[in-house]
Amino acid sequence: ILMVDEKGKNMKCLTFFLMLPETVKNRSKKSSKKGNSSSSSSSSKLPPVCYEIITLKTKKKKKMAADIFPRKKPANTNNTTAVQQYHQQNLNNNNTIPAPNWQGLYPTIRERNAVMFNNDLMADVHFVVGPPGGTQRLPGHKYVLAVGSSVFHAMFYGELAEDKDEIRIPDVEPAAFLAMLKYIYCDEIDLAADTVLATLYAAKKYIVPHLARACVNFLETSLSAKNACVLLSQSCLFEEPDLTQRCWEVIDAQAELALKSEGFCDIDFQTLESILRRETLNAKEIVVFEAALNWAEVECQRQELTATIENKRKVLGKALYLIRIPTMALDDFANGAAQSGILTLNETNDIFLWYTAAKKPELQFVSKPRKGLVPQRCHRFQSCAYRSNQWRYRGRCDSIQFAVDKRVFIAGFGLYGSSCGSAEYSAKIELKRQGVILGQNLSKYFSDGSSNTFPVWFEYPVQIEPDTFYTASVILDGNELSYFGQEGMTEVQCGKVTVQFQCSSDSTNGTGVQGGQIPELIFYA
Repeated sequence: ILMVDEKGKNMKCLTFFLMLPETVKNRSKKSSKKGNSSSSSSSSKLPPVCYEIITLKTKKKKKMAADIFPRKKPANTNNTTAVQQYHQQNLNNNNTIPAPNWQGLYPTIRERNAVMFNNDLMADVHFVVGPPGGTQRLPGHKYVLAVGSSVFHAMFYGELAEDKDEIRIPDVEPAAFLAMLKYIYCDEIDLAADTVLATLYAAKKYIVPHLARACVNFLETSLSAKNACVLLSQSCLFEEPDLTQRCWEVIDAQAELALKSEGFCDIDFQTLESILRRETLNAKEIVVFEAALNWAEVECQRQELTATIENKRKVLGKALYLIRIPTMALDDFANGAAQSGILTLNETNDIFLWYTAAKKPELQFVSKPRKGLVPQRCHRFQSCAYRSNQWRYRGRCDSIQFAVDKRVFIAGFGLYGSSCGSAEYSAKIELKRQGVILGQNLSKYFSDGSSNTFPVWFEYPVQIEPDTFYTASVILDGNELSYFGQEGMTEVQCGKVTVQFQCSSDSTNGTGVQGGQIPELIFYA
């Protein structure tokens, strides 16, 4: 009798010899005949054994090795040392496990499979990875690789498979290839900032989608103005539209920081053109012009050209005319672009005429200003008021904490002004996260005596990540009596962004959620 569970899995096998009535009758007759030579042969020819399949209903779930043997330190210290030794050997190349019973140290197939990572034991293929002069020879196991990648499957078991013991891969960095192998063998993702792009390339090349997605998530998390231009170039190469969009968000909002970063000079010509065409670029045009010249100088070095004015203009080509030079402030043009030497004499004269003449000449340069980004304002008070002897400053700090549910870029604060007529204030604004200053600025603003708010800006917008509280602070110096907010809200919906507020321990002048200063956050989203 073969007993199985509801899913058809064998539970138990019991064998019974079932004596059919006809068989019993025949046997009884044959046993009465003694001395018959055929009796023994007849008795051996029994009908076939009958099997009945009985379905057993069981509530118990079949346990895997990982459930039976949860991860824990072995009681035997010698075993613990051996396991640590084998893990250490995985990190080195061409190490074969010497112990004959290493399989017994690992309770799950996942752990035993991980032992094979970067291990010559039973390796049936080797990879020579990296460019000439920087190669590394890495062992592999065709079955494991084929299970983890359709490219490896086609390479080893497809119709056009080639039986090679050694495969050269010059276009992948060894560290990136090892990171991919570690994912395939160990189901572990180990990414680093300096190798994540190369790992993404390897994951794309060998079609390992989950590792590629992890690389993109890592890049999105570490995205900043310093690396946004480089990642924009790479995201287009790897065809990652979500990452491309996130890069554009950073470049638009923090354009001047992105253009001044070292990474901007490392982008390709196509990416340079796309940035110079960008309508929503939130930067002064003189900054765009200087960034393009810096890129041209580095590009001359890449092309092994002397960085002369002529060669810079040559490598820029038609991209030079994407810089909106006629939209610069006149001082910026006269003291910057006009004296750079990159423009011809006729171009310089025509642009000066564009600024001053009633009849403007035709220009090859784009003369329409960029739209830039429109800042949004999150107002946290439902009303404002003023009273005598309140709101005073005297060097004390007004502070509030806030958090958002989407990535935004804080450009500045909206502040109240004097309640006793027009006055000028000196404001020191700060933005901190866990005590670390992310942005600060010292500036002045003029209030006209109304209850309106007046913007005070940071030098550059500050990137704010979601679901984390930040501290906004201001120290005002000026007319001691000003308007103040009241009926404050703990949560404000501003467009597609939800902002939460809570009191800050840094506030020493009375500002809190219910009332006080800093009525507005000015941001790009």
